[in-house]
Amino acid sequence: MVHLYTMHEKNFALDVNSGAVLELDGLSYDILSALGEEPGEKMPEADEVIKKLCGKYDAAEIETAYGEIQELIKNEMLYTPDEYEDIAKKTGELSPVKALCLHVAHDCNLRCEYCFASTGDFGGTRKLMDLETGKKAIDLVIRESKGRRNIEIDFFGGEPLMNFETVKKIAEYASEQGRLNDKNFRFTITTNGVLLNDDNMAYINEHMSNVVLSLDGRKEVNDRVRKTVSGTGSYDIIEPKLLKMAKLRKDRDHYVRGTFTKYNKDFSNDVLHLADAGFEQISVEPVVSDPSLPYSLTEDDLPEIYEEYERLAKIMYDRICAGEGFNFFHFMLDLTQGPCVIKRLHGCGSGNEYLAITPEGDIYPCHQFVGHAEYKMGNVNEGGALDLKIKKTFAENNVYAKPECKSCWAKFYCSGGCAANNFQMNGDIKKPNRIACELEKKRVECAIWLAAALNDRGQG
Repeated sequence: MVHLYTMHEKNFALDVNSGAVLELDGLSYDILSALGEEPGEKMPEADEVIKKLCGKYDAAEIETAYGEIQELIKNEMLYTPDEYEDIAKKTGELSPVKALCLHVAHDCNLRCEYCFASTGDFGGTRKLMDLETGKKAIDLVIRESKGRRNIEIDFFGGEPLMNFETVKKIAEYASEQGRLNDKNFRFTITTNGVLLNDDNMAYINEHMSNVVLSLDGRKEVNDRVRKTVSGTGSYDIIEPKLLKMAKLRKDRDHYVRGTFTKYNKDFSNDVLHLADAGFEQISVEPVVSDPSLPYSLTEDDLPEIYEEYERLAKIMYDRICAGEGFNFFHFMLDLTQGPCVIKRLHGCGSGNEYLAITPEGDIYPCHQFVGHAEYKMGNVNEGGALDLKIKKTFAENNVYAKPECKSCWAKFYCSGGCAANNFQMNGDIKKPNRIACELEKKRVECAIWLAAALNDRGQG
């Protein structure tokens, strides 16, 4: 399968199964267009292509270019056979757990309008995780990680800084148990920044391998949907603290993470606002929500959002060339190697390699499944045995298990999309969320264009 597209006066061919990306001149692009996305066994011969394109190009030029394309096909850079489906059948086994999302707080000091967690309580009672539950969660991951040495722990909420003393004690316990069990723990914390201060920032900077900072961009955009409990805007409270945290991190892993909605489809301006404020690692992502809600994105919004992504890619190119670059999470694409085969097929590993634990100790496939009783996998306070039937369902949830994904050119970039988003939008973890799919395709196209444009400038 070959995906062809044009962006900002550049022509591209992406060979889906090999991952090869080719920048093409107009003639080669038109020849591949004539050959089609999947020509199969009956690929048009040179004379057929010459007949089709002779009104636009010289016949000898067409024949030469056709021969060059045939060489690329021979060298498995175009129309490469799909060898991944057989691999997918062998990778649906239960895997060791490598990561936990610890819901240390089912409570929050903000009331964000679009919050998937129902303003922090996940549709239940506002509650903080106690230390004993946290310790049992660590014991669970040590046991279920089997022979895997490296383990990721994400302190999550709600707002985890509302329970920060417990966060520190859980981290201390995990590190101690890691030394005793030959496990290496890495910690991440996700925060809205309201409670950040010099003391907890110093601790976070020393002990957390990654930090996720929540801010939507421009003040008017952020404050429309991210309000305090009293109903006032949060920007003036959190922006200085988040920026201070980001600067404290310097080159250590961190990023500011925002959400765009129907209210700010010009979200590139929010990305630029964050960059101009001093943030260098930025992610602004589309909201996933009930289409009937006023802030939700719908299919009618797609053309406008496509244009915005293309605009952002061009602005990023100009800024990088001017020495004023920043990273935008969705355009950070490794075209030389990319993710391993397992990640391409299975994505994040939710429900199999990755689990979430609630303050009550309930175990779920990931943070976005919390509260959906049909996906509860066990409880750490009741022995911590995992529901292996649910685990197996997620282990087998790869791109080839989803009929709509098998024939999609972007399947190895999104790995079939987010299982939780698929469930939220369609009630089925194997039925992709169409809006998310279409936006992922556009982001991949923009990322490829950006990489090619920078490479042409010697900055790739």
